[in-house]
Amino acid sequence: MARLKPRKRARLPDRAFAYVDARGRRRLPIHDKAHVRNALARFNQVDFEDDAARERARKRLLNAARKFRIVPVGFITGQLQSERRHAAAQIRATAIEAAALPTGFVTLLMSDIEGSTALLRQLGDRYGALLNDVRNTLRAAIRRAGGSEIDARADEFFAVFERAGAAVETAVAVQRELARRAWPDECEVCIRIGVHSGQPTLTDVGYIGLAVHTTARVCGAAHGGQIVVSAATRAAIGTSPPAGVRFRSLGRHRLPGLAEPEMLFQVQAHGLRASFPPPRSEQRRRRAPADRRPADAEEGQLELPQPPG
Repeated sequence: MARLKPRKRARLPDRAFAYVDARGRRRLPIHDKAHVRNALARFNQVDFEDDAARERARKRLLNAARKFRIVPVGFITGQLQSERRHAAAQIRATAIEAAALPTGFVTLLMSDIEGSTALLRQLGDRYGALLNDVRNTLRAAIRRAGGSEIDARADEFFAVFERAGAAVETAVAVQRELARRAWPDECEVCIRIGVHSGQPTLTDVGYIGLAVHTTARVCGAAHGGQIVVSAATRAAIGTSPPAGVRFRSLGRHRLPGLAEPEMLFQVQAHGLRASFPPPRSEQRRRRAPADRRPADAEEGQLELPQPPG
């Protein structure tokens, strides 16, 4: 196969490559039959940004092989073997990392991007770069506060902290940073953050238990740009909240899958949006549109730091 000259490579459109990374670098040309065969042979030598990018490139490459009537038997066999090795290595790595995570009473933080599907439709392939920016912002804030990343999947992010105050500090820092960022196509990028404290069970593959489910439900109750914490986290912080942080009581809300209503609090601090709709809860979904009453008599009151209770 003749080497693809730089001038000819520059003239090719992005669709002539199986992989275009977040920085616009184009890999694995697939514009003709010879280059498709070469890309099939070199696929496992490429360092992809993440599993989603790898999967997109794999699909483009297989479509190109179908177009040129190439039966990629060796490629498929190699992929199966590679996936088995990767899965085994991932399990071993996860077990080692899990052993370093804190146990006992911890504080969990979960976030996701509001309207991520609409953003994906708007940005197309550029959504990957935006997602990486959000993740990097979260990771930097978590490291500064002494927390640990547990998992990053699609637009969701999960972390753990030994101190409840550190989790709230992280959430505030992330929301401030994202609020002042300029995003492509002037799109609005807002994440919701939920924080809950409890005693999850640590296994070789991370945390399990009711505390994990509660954290996810608290996050799901929040709106983009908002930080919502549970009563357990509010109590853990007690009378020593992070500097400049206050808590607004949102009342008790029934969250999906939880037996008892959960008392929720909104974190307030300089640089954060203050006003949001009521939390996303079961009673709000069941409520008739004309009924706009608060879910609890306490909702909307500003709560200054109080002793744990």
